[in-house]
Amino acid sequence: MGKINTIGILTSGGDAPGMNAAIRAVTRSAIANGMRVMAIYRGYEGLITGEVREFHTEDVSGIIGRGGTILKTARSQEFMTPEGRKKAFKVMKKNGIDALVVIGGNGSLTGARLFAQEYDVPCIGLPGTIDNDLSGTDLTIGYDTTLNTIMECVDKIRDTANSHERIFFVEVMGRDAGFLAQNSAIAAGAEAAIIPEDSTGADQLEQFIGRGIRKSKSSSIVIVSESPKCGAMYYADRVKKEYPEYDVRVSILGHLQRGGSPSAGDRILASRMGLGAIQALLDGQRNVMIGIRNDEIVYVPFSNAVKSDKPLKKDLIDVMNTLSI
Repeated sequence: MGKINTIGILTSGGDAPGMNAAIRAVTRSAIANGMRVMAIYRGYEGLITGEVREFHTEDVSGIIGRGGTILKTARSQEFMTPEGRKKAFKVMKKNGIDALVVIGGNGSLTGARLFAQEYDVPCIGLPGTIDNDLSGTDLTIGYDTTLNTIMECVDKIRDTANSHERIFFVEVMGRDAGFLAQNSAIAAGAEAAIIPEDSTGADQLEQFIGRGIRKSKSSSIVIVSESPKCGAMYYADRVKKEYPEYDVRVSILGHLQRGGSPSAGDRILASRMGLGAIQALLDGQRNVMIGIRNDEIVYVPFSNAVKSDKPLKKDLIDVMNTLSI
């Protein structure tokens, strides 16, 4: 791999708190190492349409505490086609970009992997997703902030649940991963978490009803991972039909989980990973995601990061069940 003089940086997919901190770290680390930085707006879509401009140190001043992403983000269907990636490569060449730093989740890093394979472009990924579902890293950028946002919301919902002696089903994001649901349930003192990783085959609602509704409790909070078929509304409807004696309400937290100023943890994580991305390029690495394991920065091949299902620690389920009595 030849010397890298200019890097491109983009954010892709769903936004996550801490993305701006990562943009700042990548930009300043690259400049400190003598590289030019080309900022690409609106993710892969902007790479196709040529929404590119050079970033300097001052362009990332004061953004470390801002939520969202100053580069904007989009989901690009065109980039998932060979024709779209060909257009993107032409824009890269036109702007003299030698390597690409992509901040995003599973789909974003899958796109980077395809692009790198087809055009021999060095690509480095930063795990920017609130779901914490990328393998090879203990944490992803945005997860800690979102966890705290959910906890604060559930604390407020608890006040109403207690006042009215209700069961509240609170739906949180996470797609096919239950990290947000399980850990926010523990943090907020919820009575149960219904997550996709619970593979016991048992009916999670019946388990909750069996142990979680007692005269000693005036309310119950159940955190549910979002699902097209078995979300919070599904379980609330079941309770209304199967256990009509209970007063049930649903709260779907939705996109408020994505917003807000990033936590200290996410700012530090994003800063370390941003620095790690430039160091990876200097080390001759390509087509890897920057991860963190046991508080150390690691390089994770894209194939490992996006293909494997990240396991949820089963002892977390035991913690939840024991402490909800």
